[in-house]
Amino acid sequence: FAGRGSVRASGNFNANQDAETLYKAMKGLGTDEDSIIKLLTSRSNSQRQQIKAAYKTLHGKDLVGDLQGELGGKFETLVVALMTPPILYDVTLLRNAIKGAGTDEKVLIEILSSRTAQQVKDITAAYRQEFDADLEEDVTGDTSGHFRRLLVILLQASRQQGVQEGNIETDAQTLFSAGEKNYGTDEDQFITILGNRSAEHLRRVFAAYMKLAGYEMEESVKRETSGGLRDLLLAVVKCARSVPAYFAETLYYSMSGAGTDDQTLIRVMASRSEVDMLDIRADYRRLFAKSLYSTIQGDTCGDYRKAILLLCGGDDA
Repeated sequence: FAGRGSVRASGNFNANQDAETLYKAMKGLGTDEDSIIKLLTSRSNSQRQQIKAAYKTLHGKDLVGDLQGELGGKFETLVVALMTPPILYDVTLLRNAIKGAGTDEKVLIEILSSRTAQQVKDITAAYRQEFDADLEEDVTGDTSGHFRRLLVILLQASRQQGVQEGNIETDAQTLFSAGEKNYGTDEDQFITILGNRSAEHLRRVFAAYMKLAGYEMEESVKRETSGGLRDLLLAVVKCARSVPAYFAETLYYSMSGAGTDDQTLIRVMASRSEVDMLDIRADYRRLFAKSLYSTIQGDTCGDYRKAILLLCGGDDA
């Protein structure tokens, strides 16, 4: 997805100049939120890290700490997310999801089903470095059953490469026998196939499965499984089909119904703005017949809205 993000590195970038702009925006009475928003949303994450370093060199203070002191609420949460390197952001989200009160399954599911194998390996290494703990051990200590087994498989980040032509029909048949064909469900087969095959291979399996069962894979997962396992299998299936479409749907549900799930909105906008936001926007329009931009506009307010809209990067009305 190179170059499919809405946020790109600024061409005429000067870290010291940006650090000064931010310092001035926070100096004295009141805070110039507009300057902060415009600057941070028009720089890439690696540029923000350079600004953070320049700020410390010039002012002997921590930029993120100063921003937190000046801002508040959802806007502050978003800015801190934007200032965090991507892998460290994922690691922090996972740690909070496991170590907070109760397990935030939504975060575990979203990150482990959507990240690339290399990203998962980097996350595991960074988690150990950051918290002197083993991510897999922490996940297994906090989850159970089939849900835990599939999370552990995803943490191995060792999906097969490419398409195994000879296994497409057998995989489809195995999934059919494990669910729709017989009474009761053999969850182990769902977990093994959906957890270990490549995305390209799974897309072919889903097509063969549709011919065989007369159902889309998602429909069968919904009918044959429940709870955390069901949510995780659905995310894995959706990400195998299209990661941007998965995030388009995640964003849609974060803003539909009573109240906005701001934690999810912030998480997705911060983590995908440089990756595939243009694809997410296109899928959002295709799936929901309205633009992501207009949905955000109607569902948020204030400085927080301004920043999220700039990360969205434009209206596809």
